[in-house]
Amino acid sequence: MIPGYDSAMSLSYLNNVIIGCWQLSEGHSDAAQTSALKTLESYYDAGFRVFDCADIYTGVETLIGSFIRTHGLTSDDIKVHTKYVPDYAALANLRPEQTEAIINRSRERLGLDALDLVQFHWWDYGIQGYLEALETLIQLREAGKIKEIGLTNFDSEHLAKILRHGVPVASMQTQYSVIDRRPEGRLESLALNNNVALLCYGTVAGGLLSERWLGVPEPQEPYENRSLVKYILMVEEMGGWVAFQTLLETLSEIAKAKGCDIASVASAYCLSKEAVRACIVGVRHTGHLTEHVKLRDLKLSENELAKLESVRTSFKPIPGAVYELERDKTGKHGRVMKYNLNDS
Repeated sequence: MIPGYDSAMSLSYLNNVIIGCWQLSEGHSDAAQTSALKTLESYYDAGFRVFDCADIYTGVETLIGSFIRTHGLTSDDIKVHTKYVPDYAALANLRPEQTEAIINRSRERLGLDALDLVQFHWWDYGIQGYLEALETLIQLREAGKIKEIGLTNFDSEHLAKILRHGVPVASMQTQYSVIDRRPEGRLESLALNNNVALLCYGTVAGGLLSERWLGVPEPQEPYENRSLVKYILMVEEMGGWVAFQTLLETLSEIAKAKGCDIASVASAYCLSKEAVRACIVGVRHTGHLTEHVKLRDLKLSENELAKLESVRTSFKPIPGAVYELERDKTGKHGRVMKYNLNDS
C-alpha cells in the first residue's frame, strides 16, 4: 500500500450507485439526446449525486457541464467521474502535453476547475507509455487540475505494477456481473489490500439481465446498439442463450420475492462483493428511475446469494484476465470497440 495515501477517504462521498451516462452519448442511439437533460435532472432530484462519463462519450461531458451550469451547481453539489482514454493511434507517441490538453478539455467541457476522478484507460499493454501517462496525471493532480486518479479495465498484473510504481490509485472501473467474474480473485485481493475501490459496469449486461429477455428467443441482428452486441458475445462465452435463461429464471424468482426487477437483483449481487464500492447503472431515460432508487437499499440474503452461486456453477467462466478478450483488436470482442474517438 502507498504510504500516506488513503484512497478510501478520498472517495468518501461515494454511495453504492453511480449514474452512468454513456447511453446519453450522441453516438449511442438516435433518441439519446432528446431528453438527456431531463434525465439528468430527474436523477439528481432523486438524490443521485455521482455521475460517470468519459472524454470519448461523444457530447456527454458537454451535456453534464451544461446541466451543472444551468443549475448553478458546485463541487459540493455534484461529483463527476470522467475517463482519460488516449486514442489507440496516439499511444506510441503520447506526450505529456497531449495528456494535459485532454484533461484541460474535460475541465472546460464540464466547467470544473478540478476533475473529481479521472479514470485512465490504456488500449494495448504491448505499447509502452502508460506509466509515463500516469506520472503526468500525478503532476496534474499536484497542480490541482484533478482530485483523484482511477484506472479503467486494467488487470491484476498491471494494477500491481502501477501500484509498485507509486501511483495513488483511488479506484478501478471494471466489468463485473453474474455472467462475467473475471475480477474475482487477485484483482479483488489487490483492490482490498490497497484501498482501491472497484466500480463495476456491465452489472446488467447492457440490459440483457432484465425481464425483457426472459423466456424469449435470442436477439438477432441488427442489434439496437453496440452495448447489446458486446454483452450477447459475453452470453455466448458463458454457455449460450439456454444457459442464460436458467440464470434469468433464478434472478426473476428472487426479484419477485424482493418486489424489484431482475436488473436490480443482478446489480445487488455485485454490490454484495467485499471489494465492490459501487455499481454504475447506465441511463438513457427515466424509465428505470424507481428501481434505481430501490437499488440503493437493496440487500440480498445469504440464501439468495447461494441460489445465484448455485446456478452459476454450470456456466463456463469468461476466459482470460480482466478485459483480455476486449484488447484483441482482431477478435470478435475487440471488433466491437471504437479506438480513436478523441477528435469527436
